[in-house]
Amino acid sequence: MAEDDSPKNPEDEFRDMLRDILSGKEGVDASKLAGAAGLPTDPVSMANLMRQMQAAMNARGEGIDWNVATEQAKSIALSTVKPVTAIQRAEIDQAFHVASLWLGDATAISELAQSPELITRLEWIEQTMPFWTELAAPVATSIADALTTVLTDQAPEEMKGMIAGASQMMKQIGGSLFAMQLGQVVGQLSSEVVSGGDAGIPLLEEGRAALLPQNMDEFGDGLDIPMDQVHLYLAVRELAHARLFRHARWLRLNLISAMHDFARGISIDLSRLEDIAGNFDPQNPEELRDALANGALIPPKSEEQLAALARLETQLALIEGWVDVVTATATTRLPRADAI
Repeated sequence: MAEDDSPKNPEDEFRDMLRDILSGKEGVDASKLAGAAGLPTDPVSMANLMRQMQAAMNARGEGIDWNVATEQAKSIALSTVKPVTAIQRAEIDQAFHVASLWLGDATAISELAQSPELITRLEWIEQTMPFWTELAAPVATSIADALTTVLTDQAPEEMKGMIAGASQMMKQIGGSLFAMQLGQVVGQLSSEVVSGGDAGIPLLEEGRAALLPQNMDEFGDGLDIPMDQVHLYLAVRELAHARLFRHARWLRLNLISAMHDFARGISIDLSRLEDIAGNFDPQNPEELRDALANGALIPPKSEEQLAALARLETQLALIEGWVDVVTATATTRLPRADAI
């Protein structure tokens, strides 16, 4: 029987070539590419990367699968997460009760409608990821589009048809890589933050307050201050932050708007990316890693971005200033408040 001479679908051909590259058949060490993207290169992480790339190659949707970010973040936090114990719950619930009374003397802003929560690192990832992905989406789209453009322009003539036919797949792969990088950052943050408002921006839904007992205890361990005082101080600060955003509902929308205005202006310096692509050695990806780390691929900020950044910085400074003042006023009866 004669061999089938019909032309292959360009998308299938590109998928096969990319699968060969990722599996090492083309002499490319996938772990070095992962390292260049700032992703972990241990065997478990590499297996996860390969699985996500395979899923991206086979995806048929238009958008980025942000579940990849959640999975990556959880894989980082899972090995260290500890459940909230009954003792922690009793002690911190009491701290929330006292903090609410003290705040009543420090501000006229009313109490929250929902009770504050105690959450684990995994729960913090789940509850804050919608906010992170909302901020990241414009950047991810810009980067994926730029990479597709450069690869198409730089490809040899005989490969341009293949790449053009697989442009949607390339965007899916680029988006998945970006989502994994976002998950890496959020996963690392989950071991550092002590509350929902700790990052200074409203990560949780409006009117919600939450503390992470595991991180609070690690934060307080090196302070040589009684842990009940640490719990009380952090409870006051978290409730003050949540009360402010519930009272001034426009504030959250204003912050998000400024962040979106800034993020939408982020683009890729195509000429710089073309230079790197033209000289890229997959066995020696340090130049790509350095360019990604130091922002060399991002052009100078536009006037619109600078204006959005100024608005954002001013708003964040005012928010933190208000929370600082209210917390200081509410904790005057706390002996070691200044030290905390």
